Amino acid sequence: TMREKILEILGKIKGGVDFSDCTNIIDGGYLASFDILRLVNMLGDEFDVDITASELIPENFNSVDAMVNMIEELE
Repeated sequence: TMREKILEILGKIKGGVDFSDCTNIIDGGYLASFDILRLVNMLGDEFDVDITASELIPENFNSVDAMVNMIEELE
């Protein structure tokens, strides 16, 4: 599923963190700026979407569900 793929990508970027129920991935500081850029690139490649600057807000990346919603809107 899309959710599982996103969790897999997050695990590659930052291992050892359980992101499945996390709702403050950005606000909680789990990812550094570089990690976020990597995440955006990997999500764009994986789901063939163009994540633009207007989508780069914490609300879209604080949880896996938020990322799923954003990607579905972009598809």
